[in-house]
Amino acid sequence: MIRFGLLGCGRIAKRHSDLLGGNNIEGASLVAVCDPIRTRADAIAGKFGVVAHYDINEILARKDIDAVAVLTPSGLHPQHVIACAKAGKHVVVEKPMALRLQDADDMIRACDQGGVKMFIVKQNRFNVPVVKAREALDAGRFGKLILGTVRVRWCRDQAYYDQDGWRGTWAYDGGVLTNQASHHVDMLEWFFGDVVSVHARATTALVNIETEDTAVATLKFRNGALGIIEATTAARPTDLEGSLSILGERGAVEISGFAVNQIRHWRFVEELPSDKEVVEKFSVNPPNVYGFGHQAYYHHVVDCLVNQRAALVDGLEGRKSLELISALYESIETSEEIALRFTPKLGRLGIAS
Repeated sequence: MIRFGLLGCGRIAKRHSDLLGGNNIEGASLVAVCDPIRTRADAIAGKFGVVAHYDINEILARKDIDAVAVLTPSGLHPQHVIACAKAGKHVVVEKPMALRLQDADDMIRACDQGGVKMFIVKQNRFNVPVVKAREALDAGRFGKLILGTVRVRWCRDQAYYDQDGWRGTWAYDGGVLTNQASHHVDMLEWFFGDVVSVHARATTALVNIETEDTAVATLKFRNGALGIIEATTAARPTDLEGSLSILGERGAVEISGFAVNQIRHWRFVEELPSDKEVVEKFSVNPPNVYGFGHQAYYHHVVDCLVNQRAALVDGLEGRKSLELISALYESIETSEEIALRFTPKLGRLGIAS
């Protein structure tokens, strides 16, 4: 039994606590939660009958916790993950793993030195339609990859950003590219491989925040394919979609829905008998933008810890998408095409204004 503690009891903590505290993950249990805002910690602790802590040192001192889910503001992830590693706790950290590449490197080093595993939450990789598309990619069914597109058209109004002072800030959150679209950026890179260069533009269209609520970008991949990112939280009045399109010389797949969870198109030059059933059989429609991937993700985490398997998204893998996001911001600041690999100079991500 892997015994978990939750560090941070904000919006996303409901998803994690429902799974761990509700006994929905075989081989895992929730032991304690921690948040400096006592009402938040008390609410989750009371719901699942676990202990509430209000100081990180208290929860990390517990001997009955094997792993900690770090669900705090993104800008605080580095110090919290490093503290967990020094305490000998495995770490599950929500996206993005950090806001600065140097912080990501420090986190990876701390976990290596502490002999603990770090898992970056990229739950959309576990969505059933995404798994099927990845199987098709690995089988070579797309042939030469031509164009990849992700679209995040979600609604986050001023009230959303006003819930917490850290939302929409450079130091602790970043904008739509770092927060809401980080899963989709990761998805694009996971399917198409290493990025050679990016060019991006962004604006703050409808809300009063430091960072962007709308961004577009073009990417060039090492394999010659091109990519497009369209991301906004300025869709009104409700969420529209979170989508991934994969176009190759021998096939095309589009996964849409609110959370990259519904197969819209599944077409290949060389058809298989199973293709006719894929859309109906493997399309999933979760009730919210988090999807069902968190449950499959936690099963993966438990399996890795119990059976000493490698994580699908460890620190190094999580760093790849952070580097891409950092390059997007560098392009926004300079209005220039940015080559990977690079050292951020003007990007404000992770820096207090």
